[in-house]
Amino acid sequence: MADTEQARAAAEPGPGRAAGPPPATGGPHAPAVSTSPDREFTVESRSQGQLILRRFMAHRLAVASLILFFLIAAASLIGGRFWTWSYTEITPEFSTPPSLAHPMGTDSIGHDVLALVLRGAQKSVQVALLVALLSTGFGTLLGAIAGYYRGWVDAALMRVTDIALTVPSLALLAVLSAVLVEQSGSWVFVSIVIALLYWTTIARVVRGVFLSLREKEYVEAAKALGASDSRIIFRHLLPNTTGPIIVNATVAVAVAILIEASLSYLGIGIRPPDTSLGLLISEGQQAATTRPWLFYFPGVFIILICLTVNFVGDGLRDAFDPQQTRVRA
Repeated sequence: MADTEQARAAAEPGPGRAAGPPPATGGPHAPAVSTSPDREFTVESRSQGQLILRRFMAHRLAVASLILFFLIAAASLIGGRFWTWSYTEITPEFSTPPSLAHPMGTDSIGHDVLALVLRGAQKSVQVALLVALLSTGFGTLLGAIAGYYRGWVDAALMRVTDIALTVPSLALLAVLSAVLVEQSGSWVFVSIVIALLYWTTIARVVRGVFLSLREKEYVEAAKALGASDSRIIFRHLLPNTTGPIIVNATVAVAVAILIEASLSYLGIGIRPPDTSLGLLISEGQQAATTRPWLFYFPGVFIILICLTVNFVGDGLRDAFDPQQTRVRA
């Protein structure tokens, strides 16, 4: 009887006790109690490339600059084929200001300035891309060899790099460009001359990264498994150096455009009958006050190309930085 009263008291709700079924006992036929949450939360896995792309897309200025650079590059490379006037064609209008027929006006002998600017931008972009390719490839190779092997190999290659850094670049470029362009008259040789001296920066950057990466555990594991030096360099180390290489390649594009413009401005770069933005600025300098369209339009194109490339490089630097968590506007 006492046991019955205790069971009834336990079943009835008392003060401060919510009414409900009695607690289940752990019998063999008792229902299993689910401890899993009502909703499962999963995080979608992202690859390294997706994370880099996501961080770059968050940099709105870099994305806008990349779009603008592609538009300028496309207009300079193929825009001249669809424009009404050719850069060598002489129109019957001389020294006319910008109009519907000539959006950037004409020069003193009737050349359409828009056609000249498109041609000049084409040569500047071609020179910049070739310089970035050559200097980045050569500098990456030397920096990788110096950083991986160290010792006398590192010392010899870095002394060559130091000597190249101490040479007055503009003076040497002027001499080499004058000789090579006089023989060939091609923008390719101008690119080679610029690339001969600009590889030093990327070489030092890659060397520094390799000196750090070669001490990692996965490099020691690859050596223990019998991997060759070339396989370790090209399959294990270089992929982990992609970020600094790409960032420095974008900087090389802007620097090459400025150097090419300086050489053409001094008359030792690309020469007539071809043209470049630096050559157009040099020719339009005397008319900057009387016919400003001859001077300012090529200058604006150079500024836009260099600014967009620098902003893209800034976005790539943030995207490849694993410690970058701040979202850029």
